[in-house]
Amino acid sequence: MALPPAVRGFLPPGATRNIRIRPVPPLSPRRSPLRSIVTLLKKTSLLSDARPAGPTASPHPIVYLLLCIPFGASAGYLVVTLGYLLHQAGVSVSGVAALIAVSFIPQTWKFVWAPVVDTTMTSKSWFILSAVVNGGTLIAVGLFQPGPATLPIITGLIFLNSLSTTFQAMAAENLMAHATNEAEKGRAGGWYQAGNLGGQGIGGGVALWIAQHTAIGWLPGAFMAALFAACCVALLFIAEPPADHRHDSYARSLWNVMADVWNTAKARGGYLALLICFVPIGSGAAANLWSSVAGDWHADADTVALVNGILGGMVSAVGCVVGGYLCDRMDRKLTYAVFGAALALATLAMAAMSRTVPMFVFFTLLYAFIQGFNYASFSAVVLEAIGKGAAATKYNIFAALSNFPIQYVGLLDGWAYERWHTNGFLAMDAVTGLVGVAIFYAVAIATAPRAVSRPA
Repeated sequence: MALPPAVRGFLPPGATRNIRIRPVPPLSPRRSPLRSIVTLLKKTSLLSDARPAGPTASPHPIVYLLLCIPFGASAGYLVVTLGYLLHQAGVSVSGVAALIAVSFIPQTWKFVWAPVVDTTMTSKSWFILSAVVNGGTLIAVGLFQPGPATLPIITGLIFLNSLSTTFQAMAAENLMAHATNEAEKGRAGGWYQAGNLGGQGIGGGVALWIAQHTAIGWLPGAFMAALFAACCVALLFIAEPPADHRHDSYARSLWNVMADVWNTAKARGGYLALLICFVPIGSGAAANLWSSVAGDWHADADTVALVNGILGGMVSAVGCVVGGYLCDRMDRKLTYAVFGAALALATLAMAAMSRTVPMFVFFTLLYAFIQGFNYASFSAVVLEAIGKGAAATKYNIFAALSNFPIQYVGLLDGWAYERWHTNGFLAMDAVTGLVGVAIFYAVAIATAPRAVSRPA
C-alpha cells in the first residue's frame, strides 16, 4: 500500500521507495464476558443445540448419579443444615416444619410446569441455568442471620431454590430417559437415586460441618454452589435428546406433549406405573419417624443422627445401585412389588425383636438398605413406562404423585403409634405395604393379556 501524497511531500526524494504500509485489520466487536462463556459452553457441547441423528451408546450410569446430586443436596441442606441453624437461632420446631412444608409445594405441583422443559431451550441449558439459581439462592440464604426475624426472607429464598431444583431434575430426567437403553433402565434408575440420597448426605452432613466450623454465613452455600457447578461436568458425557414433539407453534408443541402423556397413561405399563404411585408399596414412611420413636430403643441423639443421617444415606445409596442392577434381571414391576414386600417383612421382624440400641441400629439400616431397592425399582418402572418423547413431563407426573403414599402412610403410622405404641406403628407400616402389594398384583393379573387359543 503506497503512502498518501500529503505524507510523501514531507520526505526526501527516494525515501519512500521501500516504505510500505501494512493494512490494519478491522477491530472485532467487543464481546461481553457472558457471551464469551456461552460461546465456550457451546463449543464444549454443554449448550449445543446439536442433537444425535441416531441411537447412541448409554453413558456410564455414574453420570446419572452426578446429575441428581444437586437435587438431593439441596433437600439435605434445607432439612439438616438450615433446619439446625434456624432451631439453634431460636426458631421453633413448627417454624422449621413450616419452612420445609413450603419447600414441598413446588415438588408436589412440578408436573404442571414440566412441559416448559420439554418445549423450550435444551435440557443442558435448563440444567446449567438451574444450577446457577440453586447455588445463588443458597448463598443468598447465608447472607441473612438465621432467626425468627429473617425467617420470611429465608422462606422465600428456599421456595425459589426448590422451584429451581424441579427444573434441574426435569432436565436430568429427560437426559437420562433418552440416553438409557431398554436393557439398562434399572441400573440407570439405581444410580440416579443413589445421587439423590448421596446428595442428601452431602447437603445435610458436609454443609452442616462447614457451618459449625466457620463464622462466614454464606460459606456453606458457596460450597453447595461449587458442588452444583462441578456436577455440570457430567453434561459433557451425555447427548442432548431429540425433540421430535416440538413444533414451530408453541401451542402445537404443548398439544404433542399432552398427546404423548395420554398415550403413555392408557398403555398397560403406564397405568400400572400410575397405580404404583398411589398404593403404599415401599413408601418408607417409617424412616421419617425414627428420630421420634428412637427413645423406645434407648437410642440417644448421636445414634439417631448417625443411622438417620450420613450412614443411613450411604447404605440407601448402595441399596439403590444393587437394586437397580437386580431390576434389569427381572420383570421391573415384579421387583417393585417384591422389594416392597421385603421392606414390610423387615419391619415386622423389627417389631418382634428386643428394644435395644443394637437392634435399632441394625433394623433402621436394614430398612434404609431395602428402601434403596424401592427407590431404584420406582425409577426403573417409570423409565420403562414413559419411554422417550416428552420424558420430563411424563417422569415428573409419576414423581409428583408418588408423594401421596408417603404422606398418608406417615399419618397412619403416627396414629398407630399414639394408639398402640411401637408395635402398632411398625405393624401399620408393614401391613399397609403388604396390602399395597396385594392390590397391585390383583390389578396386574386382571389386566394381563390373555392368550388367544386357536382351534385345532
